[in-house]
Amino acid sequence: MAKMIFMNLPVTDLPRSLAFYKELGAVQNPQFSDDTAAMVSFSEAINVMLLTHDKFRMFTDKAIGDPLTSVQVLLALGLDSREAVDEITEKALAAGGREVHPPEDHGWMYSRAFDDPDGHGWGPMWMDAAAAAEAMANC
Repeated sequence: MAKMIFMNLPVTDLPRSLAFYKELGAVQNPQFSDDTAAMVSFSEAINVMLLTHDKFRMFTDKAIGDPLTSVQVLLALGLDSREAVDEITEKALAAGGREVHPPEDHGWMYSRAFDDPDGHGWGPMWMDAAAAAEAMANC
């Protein structure tokens, strides 16, 4: 089996969150979706499980943090181009997301940052790996 990642995110309003991620281009997998959870995929390897708080609590006995006031993880999403970074960020903002800071352009890497409606932080980014290696070698 190929390595895959399934990010589990607790959400306060499952239909709102599902609509948000679909606006970003994620595709819902109805096989793993019901009224307590929805699986959406950005690719064959990148999957997000949107879980109601009650469903999320089935997997942990730890308290669910409030991503609007604290952070435990920031999710970076590698994309194919600068334009793709701008496109997904603009879709996120139009769908109810919040821009966290202005774009960062290092020449060999370009990124933006937004929070989803629940406050989960995403950082879409593009990197020219060859230029990045050269930049690091010259440091």
